[in-house]
Amino acid sequence: MGWWGSKQASTEAVDAVETYETAAAQAPADATKPLLIVEAVERTFQVGGQPLHVLKGIHMELKPRQLIMLRGRSGSGKTTLLNMIGGLDQPTRGHIFFQDRPFHRMGDDERTKVRRKHIGFIFQAYALMPLLSAYENVELSLRMAGVPGQEWKKRVEHCLELVGLAKRMHHRPFELSGGEQQRVAIAKAIAHKPEMLLADEPTAELDSQMAAQIMSVFQTIIRTEQVTICMTTHDPTILEVADHVYEMVDGKFI
Repeated sequence: MGWWGSKQASTEAVDAVETYETAAAQAPADATKPLLIVEAVERTFQVGGQPLHVLKGIHMELKPRQLIMLRGRSGSGKTTLLNMIGGLDQPTRGHIFFQDRPFHRMGDDERTKVRRKHIGFIFQAYALMPLLSAYENVELSLRMAGVPGQEWKKRVEHCLELVGLAKRMHHRPFELSGGEQQRVAIAKAIAHKPEMLLADEPTAELDSQMAAQIMSVFQTIIRTEQVTICMTTHDPTILEVADHVYEMVDGKFI
């Protein structure tokens, strides 16, 4: 297994999200049942008056507590697909179900509520507030998610310890290495206890050693936080840790 260790709107829309919230709160954890299902998803953009078909009939499933990688060159459609999975964009055709709820039929406000509570995002650019410490950056994410204030301290410290930054939590981003900044971004993304974590090229700006550390952190949080991670990558050296790898070329899986 190598150095990283073993792998391990409308009324209809409002009704959909209310039913979704109730079902999500009551549903027992089932590792065999898909967390998210993508059915025949297509995405077409208009560029210069001409259609650009970025996704072409995508089918996939994300099961709980797994690490899924979308691999492909720039322009292959992997980031567009990640945006679909996270509800940041809507498919032109097809269906997306998150915890059995029709994500593709929800309005913007409803999808925002689902993202805020159930999905975490990690961006390649880290997206940290430069004047805030690591602790304050993670705390800010809890404020924005509406987590009660009495829970902040315990949760922030737990998340930063989980990513190996317990001794660096009062440092600001410019005092941290690139790998450490990415770990702060991961702590931010998991602070509100999402079921799904989406990461766009999280190791692209890191050397191989730092990339290995980030993948080790991912494996740890899958195990301890019971989260599913779906990430994009073009790095062949990290594929071995994935439970599933989807290879993308020209908007299709191959």
